Amino acid sequence: MITLDRVSKAFAARGGEVRALAEVSLEIGERELVTVVGASGCGKSTLLRLVAGLLLPSAGRVAIRGETVTRPRPEIGIVFQSPTLLPWCDVVDNVLFPLRMTGRLRSDSRARAESLVALAGLAGFERRFPRELSGGMQQRAAICRALIGDPEILLMDEPFGALDALTREEMSLELLRIWAERPKTILFITHSIPEAVLLGDRVVVMSPRPGRIAEIIDVPLPRPRSFEQEATREFQHCTQRIRDLIFGARRGARAAAAA
Repeated sequence: MITLDRVSKAFAARGGEVRALAEVSLEIGERELVTVVGASGCGKSTLLRLVAGLLLPSAGRVAIRGETVTRPRPEIGIVFQSPTLLPWCDVVDNVLFPLRMTGRLRSDSRARAESLVALAGLAGFERRFPRELSGGMQQRAAICRALIGDPEILLMDEPFGALDALTREEMSLELLRIWAERPKTILFITHSIPEAVLLGDRVVVMSPRPGRIAEIIDVPLPRPRSFEQEATREFQHCTQRIRDLIFGARRGARAAAAA
C-alpha cells in the first residue's frame, strides 16, 4: 500500500541545511497498523508528512499503490496531535467539513457522519460545540473527520499526545475498536513505547536525526489487544528492545559529540 524507497529530507536553515531523514526505506501493507517511535527530532512527523504529500522528499520516492506521491490525495485521512476543530461548528458539521470543502457533500453525508460519531462513542453529542467537549471527545471528533471520506489510509501524528494518561489509554483502545470495525492502513506516530507496541502490527524504531530506521520490530501479540497484554513476556520483550535501541543510540550520539 505504502512504499518509501531510500527517502531523505533536508530543510533549509540559517547557516546551512538540517537533515531530517536519511535513506529511509519502508513498505506498509494493506490494512496494516504500523507505529513509528523515536526520540524528539528524529523525523517521525516529517516521515508522515511525506506520505501525506504535504512535503516532497529531497531524495528517494514515496508511493501509494506504486504511484508516486506528489500532493495530498483523497484516499488519505490525517489526524494531528491537536484536534483543530472549527469552534463555530458542532460535532457533525466539523466531521462534514472536509466533504464540504472538496465539493463531495451528498444527500447521505450527514447520516454517514452521524453514524461515524456514534461509532466513536459520541452519540448524543452531535450538536455540541468543541468548547463543550473534553479533550478526548474532541480527538474522537477529529478521527471521525479524518474517516468521513472513507480513506484507504489513515495517518496519525501523535494524536493522543496532548491527552491525560487515562484518556490516552481509553483512546488507544477506542482506535483499535474502530480499526477492527472499519479496517484501514494506519501509520501512527508516537513518543510512547508501550502505546507503539500495544497498537502496532510492527513498530518502526527511528534513530536520532537525521532519522534512519534503526530496526523494525514485529509485535507477536494476538488481536484484539488489551492492556492485560502489557504484563506478557512478549510485550515486555518488545518494549525493552525499543528502549535499548532508542536510549543506546542517544548515549552513542552524546559520546560522539563529546569526542
